[in-house]
Order: sequence, then structure tokens, then C-alpha cells
Amino acid sequence: EMVDYYVKWVSSYPIISIEDGLAEDDWDGWQLLTEKLGSKVQLVGDDLYATNVNRLSQGIGLKASNSILIKPNQIGTLTETIECAKLAQRQHYRLIVSHRGGETNDDFIADLAVALGAQYLKAGSLSRGERVSKYNRLTEIAAMKRLVSK
Repeated sequence: EMVDYYVKWVSSYPIISIEDGLAEDDWDGWQLLTEKLGSKVQLVGDDLYATNVNRLSQGIGLKASNSILIKPNQIGTLTETIECAKLAQRQHYRLIVSHRGGETNDDFIADLAVALGAQYLKAGSLSRGERVSKYNRLTEIAAMKRLVSK
């Protein structure tokens, strides 16, 4: 039933991305959602995958979603984070490196997003310092890349 709502909304409104559109263990629903909308919008698994290689492998096998939210502090280690991101990339999933609630001013996820070649960085609105620091770091990285390419 929820999938039918999404199909209707996507045909009526300029929706380009749906994050955690269904419950994290509703694999059948995610398959149906991807079948119906996977070629039209970005279907992002956050809780669906929890930056976990095993869950992502299951989703890949079932053709559930086409994008993944990568949260380094969700899985536990940087090694596991990178393994998950690389698996997603090999399957042509879009990567969104994301902050989490209770963030600090640490801007590492900006570097990680660039290093992984992620399509997006999700750091929230420009309303608080811990968010702004991540966007400032992206600006610094862009400036460094311009200097190197000269």
C-alpha cells in the first residue's frame, strides 16, 4: 500500500529521492518499491543497511534500493565503512555519506565523502556549527583540488 502512495507522489510531484521509504526489514516491500520506482528516483537505504556489508549484500541480491547512506559511526570501524561503500559502488549504488544526530565539529565525513567519491554529503542545514564545519571542509578540499590541478 505504501509503495502505491510513493508511485502516485512521484508521478505528481518533483520527488528525486526517498530515504528509508519502508521498514528496515520489509525486503519484499523494498523490492517492489525498487521495481516500480528504481529507474525514476533515488531509493536510499539507511536503516535498511545500517552501513553493514551483510545487509547490503542481502539488499543487492534482492534488488532492494539503488542508493545507500553511509554513516561511519553506525557500523563501528572505518574499515567496515569503506568495505560497505566499495561494495555499493561495485553495484552502481549511489553513495551518500551522512552525519548522525549528536554530531561534533569534527569534519572527517567531508574528507571521507570526497575520498570515496560519494555523490552526496548529508550534513544537515547550515544552522549549527557542527554542520557548517563539514561544509567548510568541503570548500577547503575544493580549493586544494583547484591548486593541485593548476
